[in-house]
Amino acid sequence: MSPQNLKEVVKARYGQAALRVIKGGSSCCGAAPAVEGCPDPISSNLYEGSETSQIPAEALQASLGCGNPTALAELKPGETVLDLGSGGGIDVLLSAKRVGPSGKAYGLDMTDEMLALARANQQKAGVENVEFLKGEIENIPLPDDSVDVIISNCVINLSADKDRVLREAFRVLKPGGRFAVSDIVVRGAVPAEIRRSVELWVGCMAGALEENEYLAKLTQAGFEIVSIEPTRIYRVEDARELLSSKGIDVEAIAPLVDGKFMSAFVRAKKHAA
Repeated sequence: MSPQNLKEVVKARYGQAALRVIKGGSSCCGAAPAVEGCPDPISSNLYEGSETSQIPAEALQASLGCGNPTALAELKPGETVLDLGSGGGIDVLLSAKRVGPSGKAYGLDMTDEMLALARANQQKAGVENVEFLKGEIENIPLPDDSVDVIISNCVINLSADKDRVLREAFRVLKPGGRFAVSDIVVRGAVPAEIRRSVELWVGCMAGALEENEYLAKLTQAGFEIVSIEPTRIYRVEDARELLSSKGIDVEAIAPLVDGKFMSAFVRAKKHAA
């Protein structure tokens, strides 16, 4: 699939997810009627009750993430945060509360339906220190050295040009700024044909990097102190029902993929001036 075709597929998928939420459904990969009934082990049970009580239910229902970057990024009052691929706005709204009135949280998304949903969620939450921007994570519409922290939740893996995404992230971070994202990562080699099948499960579409390749790309983009910390390691058994529904022979692929796909917290830092 060409990069442009991939982008259109991702945009359509996220647009449809937003529309399902607006109509009272769930955005999850299995298109279940409620988040609690979602058969996807990737996107479920990521947020604490103390967090979900602070935001509109639609923000949670629109979540297609694989982690909770706002909880792991150690945001400080007064900081400026940018969420790459902000979707329905859950991580932006939570970040805005963490950085407080003296800080700011930007959300960047390319999908009109998700932006509309995110802005509606912002209004319901009554949060003012938030701005949602339309654009692509490969071309961030912010100036150099303008944000303290970049977060993202299972979105960078969907980009066809991850090198450009990481260079753009490095560009807009202030000296000493932090890259703190949740993403899908592969540990070790997985046959290409198997990856294509399993990617129906991992975030519905993945394109996930192998962990050493991810670290190398971060370093090439200019980052230092790079690390990957697993937060969830996926077992085939966790998604037997979902995989089988996609026509995948679970018994055949289990020895090749079990435990190799994971959600991870990816950290890096831009050197101080």
